[in-house]
Amino acid sequence: MTTFTRTEKLKHLLSLPVIVAALGYFVDIYDLLLFGIVRVPSLIELGMNVDQDGTTILNFQMTGLLVGGILWGVLGDKKGRLSVLFGSILVYSLANIACGFLPHFPIEDKVMLYAVLRFIAGVGLAGELGAGITLVAESLPKELRAIGTSIVAGFGLLGAVVAQLTVELAGSWTIAYFIGGAMGLALLLLRIGVVESGIYKDIQHQNQVSKGNFISFFTNKNRFIKYLRCIAIGLPTWFCIGILAVMANQFADVMGIDSIQPGKAIMWAYIGISAGDFASGFISHALHSRKKSHTIYDAFHHYWCSTPFV
Repeated sequence: MTTFTRTEKLKHLLSLPVIVAALGYFVDIYDLLLFGIVRVPSLIELGMNVDQDGTTILNFQMTGLLVGGILWGVLGDKKGRLSVLFGSILVYSLANIACGFLPHFPIEDKVMLYAVLRFIAGVGLAGELGAGITLVAESLPKELRAIGTSIVAGFGLLGAVVAQLTVELAGSWTIAYFIGGAMGLALLLLRIGVVESGIYKDIQHQNQVSKGNFISFFTNKNRFIKYLRCIAIGLPTWFCIGILAVMANQFADVMGIDSIQPGKAIMWAYIGISAGDFASGFISHALHSRKKSHTIYDAFHHYWCSTPFV
């Protein structure tokens, strides 16, 4: 195992790919969670049903994320990580700016328009993290990948916190959309100086290496099982955020709790998630095992959720 001095570690961990990926994920999370944060005020202002129409629009965004995850993953392997970073951020930035203009569109059925815009945003948002994390992982020495990716994730998740604070300070959900789109477009300028990962460059012109073959996930039993396990790891996290936090006002009403704002629920959840992501990288690095780190987090989560509070 290669030993790095403190200066060498900082040089790698604060390199341009890591900084830009962290900022990109920050904007990605800002825009991804923004609808959940402004769902209630935006739908009320637009004269829509908060629960029924809000669920429809959220489902469109989630479908966009699913489609975009596959689309950008294939393109990232075929065309390179940087092309995905440029393309995805351009798509979701323009979609978010368009959401800010929703009150001014002379269209009767704004529910479907809002849903389509969130679908387009979802497609774009799906490419940011995958390409960014892949670029960072392939650019860093293997001994520093756990810390590097945790820095990207930990900092990026704070975008949800800033999204909630932006809505509160701006006092307008449309301005929050404009700010999110503008931040994304500004990031395009930063990405000009980022170079493609060395690993991708090494296989870019190798015809014997199959690139972007999504079907290959299903043609090998061990690979398919590993793929399903990775999905299963992420499901509980998104259930807690995408369902419990985003729909916090509906769950609170059934439980007899008053005045729960989904934006606040999302903000506090992501403060905790960000802290956990920062810590997980250092724990994995210290234990030299991502599986052991994940086991520790699972045990903590099980204990916390099973402890009765009165």
